[in-house]
Amino acid sequence: MPPILLIHGPTASGKSALALRAARALDGELVNADALQLYSDLTALSARPTPEEMAGVPHHLFGVADGADGWSVGRWARAAGPVIDEIVARGRTAVVVGGTGLYFKALTDGLADIPPTPAAVRAGVGKTFDTLGEARFRELLASVDPVAEARIAPGDRMRLSRAMEVLEATGRPLTAWQAKTAPALPADAWRAMVIEPERDRLYARCDARFETMLERGALDEVCALIARGLDPDLPVMKAVGVRELAAHLHGDISLVEAAELARRETRRYAKRQLTWLRNQTPDWPRITETDAEAGWGQFLAQSPALTDLR
Repeated sequence: MPPILLIHGPTASGKSALALRAARALDGELVNADALQLYSDLTALSARPTPEEMAGVPHHLFGVADGADGWSVGRWARAAGPVIDEIVARGRTAVVVGGTGLYFKALTDGLADIPPTPAAVRAGVGKTFDTLGEARFRELLASVDPVAEARIAPGDRMRLSRAMEVLEATGRPLTAWQAKTAPALPADAWRAMVIEPERDRLYARCDARFETMLERGALDEVCALIARGLDPDLPVMKAVGVRELAAHLHGDISLVEAAELARRETRRYAKRQLTWLRNQTPDWPRITETDAEAGWGQFLAQSPALTDLR
């Protein structure tokens, strides 16, 4: 059976270029697994591949959603599953690439069919977190769902809160819900790699990439988003750079200040992604090179013949 190759890594690590190199070597097609590259509104700010970069290799789920229509992990998984199946049915390699960890977890571990959490419950849990602080909140979560608490990385307020919200809303621990899930991809149908460059090199790439985003029209993208009056809680409005450039457009800070703040937030985002990857994918092979050719060579060194991929 043709392989399914998963390429995961933090922002600015060179995932897209490596995925293209892999697709060309394995007769593949790319499937987007980045929550922001889904949106047509975020061409520059999501560093979505340009038409020139995509030429010659089919790309799926890039720029397919409108910013006013916030996609969940479940919605992405429901869209990606048939796309991957169709690629495999054509006898080609599906190369799934992106930086959104939960998208990959949906493929490899499955999604729990958890009912929506009421806003009042989310607000109450948020207030409890603010009152207790992370350490005491963790102790509280550990007393009711120790498995969930143990696997959530330090500083991950969102996942800590989510685990508590599920318990309060459903009366069942998140771990119990997740125990009933099945992976979307059979374990023997996929191979994976993580791009994990040395941190200083990654941060330098983060800084340089934001400058490229500005050159590609990031400011115009934010201007267009502001003009639409979209809900600030939508994913497109939370993309790194939107808030900072919006503050500049509103006259609150200079463009130089906005760019510096956005670069800082990009580095922080990359750091959070690295922490997530080390906690959630410790057994996936690591690629340290950011150059596509060197990274592909590094991967081949770990899978010399690739005979198990075909």
